[in-house]
Amino acid sequence: MSFDDVTRLAQQRGFFFKSADSYPNSPAGFWDYGPLGVALRNNYLRLWRHMIVKRDRMLEIDGSQIMPKAVFEASGHLSGFTDPFVKCGKCGSVFRPDKRIEDKTGKQVPEKLKDSEYDELMAKAGVKCLKCGAPLSGTGRFNMMFRVGIGPAQEEAYLRPETCQSIFVDIPLIFKTQRVKLPLGVAQVGRSFRNEIAPRQGLLRLRELNQAEIEVFFDPAAAEAPRFASLQSDELNFLRPDGSASTSKVSQAVAEGLVPSALAGYYLALLVRFYSAAGLPGERLRFRVLSEEDRAFYSKAAYDLEVNLSVGWLELVACNYRGDYDLSRHSAASGTDFTFDDAGRKVLPHVFELSMGIDRSVYAIIEASLRSEGERRVLGLRPYLAPVTAGVFPLVNKDGLQEAAGELFASLQEGSDVFYDESGSIGRRYARADEAGVPCCITVDYDTLKDGTVTLRNRDDRSQERVLSSALAERLSSLTRLPRSR
Repeated sequence: MSFDDVTRLAQQRGFFFKSADSYPNSPAGFWDYGPLGVALRNNYLRLWRHMIVKRDRMLEIDGSQIMPKAVFEASGHLSGFTDPFVKCGKCGSVFRPDKRIEDKTGKQVPEKLKDSEYDELMAKAGVKCLKCGAPLSGTGRFNMMFRVGIGPAQEEAYLRPETCQSIFVDIPLIFKTQRVKLPLGVAQVGRSFRNEIAPRQGLLRLRELNQAEIEVFFDPAAAEAPRFASLQSDELNFLRPDGSASTSKVSQAVAEGLVPSALAGYYLALLVRFYSAAGLPGERLRFRVLSEEDRAFYSKAAYDLEVNLSVGWLELVACNYRGDYDLSRHSAASGTDFTFDDAGRKVLPHVFELSMGIDRSVYAIIEASLRSEGERRVLGLRPYLAPVTAGVFPLVNKDGLQEAAGELFASLQEGSDVFYDESGSIGRRYARADEAGVPCCITVDYDTLKDGTVTLRNRDDRSQERVLSSALAERLSSLTRLPRSR
């Protein structure tokens, strides 16, 4: 399925749609989730908490979205969180030079080139303005932070560009108030804000985005993962900086130095298991190993978890070994002690980060799950991710079937996410449910009035079976049961 197919389905069925779409010329990069999208996103996060956060007894916080200027001065974002941009000298349109070069040549362009190097590449490739056709040159830098003013004095502050800074500035209090030991994972789900130059492609590049962030704090002298042995034989796909691809067991990647530590290797493998459970199989996933030129300014080693989709390889998770960059900078700027007391030994922890794009992940799961069967579209989501577990239908709206279906629907509502539909033919109702990713449909027919059984239809193979109404609650509960976190 293509990006356009997914976007069309998403808007038709209420997964997501452009924010303020009823108003002309509303700014790009802002998208809203509809009812089915919210439910899918919530189920995705339920799986994330189950397979990663709770598995390793991580702590979860919820930090403020607005933070003082001093935080971002210390973190380096006010000086380093920039993107290249080029403005057409003829019509004034603004573009990202790296993306225009990639569109023209089909080759990926590093983000950390000098402005003059972008100009040279644009000239060589013959890059022109998409609106007026004039040649583009004169690359500059644009800071993507959203500035806000607090109170009548308009004290300078910023919307956070990533959720992790809340975790970093709160860690001294977490150390102080919680009985913890290293390694310690701290997680957060929330909104981040990036004033992208030219956002496009729906959920794939947003100005207001959802992130699921994990920062793992550990003693650099003991970068071990307690449960490393359980994942060390998992195989991971890598794309190295020289363009070569390889597959390695986790233990092998650590031994060869491709991954800096057992702790890092453990979490890379855990990510692959999580996404496989979410419906993105391991063969479609790879870790792109970033070169020093491509890494963020705070990163000592970096791996982008990517999935192969119709749009190409799409980054889902940025995995960064941040060293002690953040804690040392915030400690120096604030005058607060950020060390961890390990039985009387002061340790300034290092950090390994898993920064997950929720919106991109939701899109990827939808595209990977969507298939065509003739004229019918089926969204084959894992049942525990599906926005709705089942639909309840009367076969016809007469002879008491409508009332019996309504009673059954009311009884199932208490324990499951179900919906009721009596409009149109039963075939059309099945088709609508298939497109929305509903795993099964329950049809109340004339036999239901005689023996209390209903028809339970499976979305994926269209098989049907007779089931006692009294057994439905347990059947639906088993469908939404999360996989074991091994």
